[in-house]
Amino acid sequence: MPKKFRPESGPSDSRAVFRTLTLDRRRFLVLLGGATIATAMPPAFAWAAKASERLPLQPWSLPDLMPAAPHDAVAALVGAAILAPSHWNSQPWRFEHDDGQLRLVLDPARTLPGCDPDLRFAQMSLGAALENMLVAARAWGQQPTVQYLPWGLTSRPGAPLVAATVGWQPTEARRDGALFAAIAARRSNARTYEGRGITITERAALHSQVPEEIRLHWLEDKRGIARAANAVSDAVVASARDSRVRADHQAWLRESDGDARRRGDGVTAERLGYDGPLGWVAERGLRPGGHFRRWSLGWLGHETGELVRASGALALLTAPRRTDSTAIVAGQAYERLALKATSLGLAQQPLSAVTQSEAGRAGIARAFGVGNEEPLLLVRLGHARTVPASPRRAAALVTSWHRA
Repeated sequence: MPKKFRPESGPSDSRAVFRTLTLDRRRFLVLLGGATIATAMPPAFAWAAKASERLPLQPWSLPDLMPAAPHDAVAALVGAAILAPSHWNSQPWRFEHDDGQLRLVLDPARTLPGCDPDLRFAQMSLGAALENMLVAARAWGQQPTVQYLPWGLTSRPGAPLVAATVGWQPTEARRDGALFAAIAARRSNARTYEGRGITITERAALHSQVPEEIRLHWLEDKRGIARAANAVSDAVVASARDSRVRADHQAWLRESDGDARRRGDGVTAERLGYDGPLGWVAERGLRPGGHFRRWSLGWLGHETGELVRASGALALLTAPRRTDSTAIVAGQAYERLALKATSLGLAQQPLSAVTQSEAGRAGIARAFGVGNEEPLLLVRLGHARTVPASPRRAAALVTSWHRA
């Protein structure tokens, strides 16, 4: 039986645990490659300047009840929203409180023009934040209402895209308690999964979270997963060859977890699934320039494919019909799926590279046998040790108050 998630009220046990290191073939090659690279490294490197001051970060915890004071209630809703995942942890959101309502607004400075030219992943990130807000409101005994794209895709003149306007009123019913408990525990887990499949019951529970506007397709047999892994590997290599994509990588790839915490955003190579010496190799492929870039691209694609092959199952979110709000709703669907997976004790990771280009979408559609539907997001699922939380900028940094 899978281990069920139980919410914790305090910080996790941080005592050191010493384990015997077993070197399988993959890890041996990684270490050997790292040693070879080390001997070829020049004596000095130019490192990016570190941020001199730490930004205030949002804690990965939520109150059991909605605060009584209106200002604190809004801050709590925003606090739930910003614990959502986002593309490269770019957190492309702002929140505007105006006369009892919250507007969820795209932050243009936090988009990735190379990786996400049509803003589909930015809008999915906003959708995930919106869903967290709605889940929290329901769990706190509120009845939320949503108006999608109140000004359309063109938004207000001279202003960024407004994804949704959210209001809420008290109600006697409390809903989504299990999903709410999973908000602070959800992680995008890029570790190597154990390869164990998921049960029929778990798959049905995950499928039930997806709305009618979005379709969910599955691959669970090893041959099908291998086909999808090849498509993902090809897409990762093709993406990393694009100079515009590499510029985005340069902007959002962090040197260490400490660097990410100082900046309050971004990801490390380890958080992308490339740890130890392999992380150094991955950085050479993800960043612009470098003597090892061409060689490291092949290794990057191969190792990404291996991560996908170790999945217990793959899930593909698709849209049979594209509308203006499709990406936002897809982000909501993914977040509910991720929260449900967390409550079931399953690891999950969204994989965006394979759906960010027409060629990648065509490749993953073939792997799943999907026709006449647009692939939106690939998610790998399985069993793995949990990972630490990634940093989030505090609610106060992303919220504007227009009226008392």
